[in-house]
This record gives sequence, structure tokens and C-alpha cells, in this order.
Amino acid sequence: MSTTQSERLRELLEPLVTSQGLDLEEIDVASVGRRRVLRVVVDSDTGADLDRVADVSRALSAKLDETDAMGAGEYTLEVGTPGAERALTEHRHYVRAVDRLVRFQLEEGGELVARILRVDDEGLDLEVPGVKGRKATTRRLAFPDIARARVQVEFNRKNKNDAENDTVNDAENEEEA
Repeated sequence: MSTTQSERLRELLEPLVTSQGLDLEEIDVASVGRRRVLRVVVDSDTGADLDRVADVSRALSAKLDETDAMGAGEYTLEVGTPGAERALTEHRHYVRAVDRLVRFQLEEGGELVARILRVDDEGLDLEVPGVKGRKATTRRLAFPDIARARVQVEFNRKNKNDAENDTVNDAENEEEA
């Protein structure tokens, strides 16, 4: 896709996405066989549920139908949200990833897996998990020190409410004993 087409599509679609309370994260035009696919990725600080994605998809489809932004050929419009293992490229992505485990590729060449605790304009406060029974440690990481960052999928992490309930249950069991 040419930069010109990408810029035109962004200029055309971003106001519609924003009017729906979402952020336009990505636009991609790909050829699949003889057909073209326009993929639009949207998100917000509170997430984008299926109804919001459907609403913005209808609005984008109507707008694209009334313009020639995609040219005369057929195409398929796909509107979705970032995947579970999303890349973090904007400040807002880091804010949305607070309390999530992230794999960082560092500018110095190393790698770090840590949980984001806080985000400010200069960087991140992280919790680095302990290894082999050691306690977790905290670390500060400045944005310029990050080459790439990607959220990691966690299958067995307890959420905060579960951890609080376990603490309350443990205290109640000790009182009964």
C-alpha cells in the first residue's frame, strides 16, 4: 500500500473512529488472491466490545462506499481490536497495559520480562518477577531504552480480586483453627 493511500485512508477514517470513542490503531491493505482486504484496528482506554466494533464497522463501510478511497475494485473490510499479544508502540498502549506482563527488547540488546506497575511521560515502573523462589524486584525503564515491547499472554495469573479473596479466606481459616 502506498503511503499516499495509507494517509488518505487514515484522514478519511480516523474522524469516524474517534467519533465512536475509539482510537484508530492501524490500517492495512493486503491482497488475498484476487481480492483486497482492508484491515482496521481500533481500541480505547476501556477496551472495544463487539457492539462498539460493529458500530464503527458500519460507519466505516458507509463512508468507504461513498468515496473512491479504495478504488474501483472489490475489497473486504475487516474491523477488529489488537490481539492479546499486542505490540506497544504509543504512550497510550503502555497506559492500557498497566498490570500486564510485557516482554521488552532493550536498545542495549538485552531482553526483559516484567509487569508494568505505573506509566508516566518519561518511562515505566516495572515489577520484575523473582526467579527460583526469589522475591520480585522493581525497576525503572525509560522509553528511549525500549526497542520493542509486546504484551504477553498469561494463562494462570490470578486477578487482584482473586488474590484479595484468598487473603480473606486464609485469615478466616486461621481464626477458625
